[in-house]
Amino acid sequence: MGIIASVLVALAGLLHVYIFVLESVRWRAPATWRIFGLTSQEDADTTAPLAYNQGFYNLFLAIGAVLGAVLLFVSPFGTTVHTVGFTLALFSAASMLLAALVLLSTGISRLRSAAIQGTLPLLGVAFLLLSLL
Repeated sequence: MGIIASVLVALAGLLHVYIFVLESVRWRAPATWRIFGLTSQEDADTTAPLAYNQGFYNLFLAIGAVLGAVLLFVSPFGTTVHTVGFTLALFSAASMLLAALVLLSTGISRLRSAAIQGTLPLLGVAFLLLSLL
């Protein structure tokens, strides 16, 4: 279960790196702002500072998730490093999952985005908790 959890949390982290790139690096590109439902370059320019900030939140969660998954994967069960990896992976994945739920709370039209953002973290959290049994 621990290996599956590590892979799922690492994949969630990589997805959030991609979201970071979209929000903080490529936001003003028409192909990117259309993904997020914006309809004009003016809207993209107006919201760029918010997206830039949000992108970095996603990057920081991604770093925590990937680092936690790596520590969890490479350390023997019962060691301090394993415990740190588990805690970091669980915190990061749970934060991603909760952020997806917050996104969904803004309206049912965000269901697809919330599902994309939250499915891997949900599975990661589930398998992390199952690995405790």
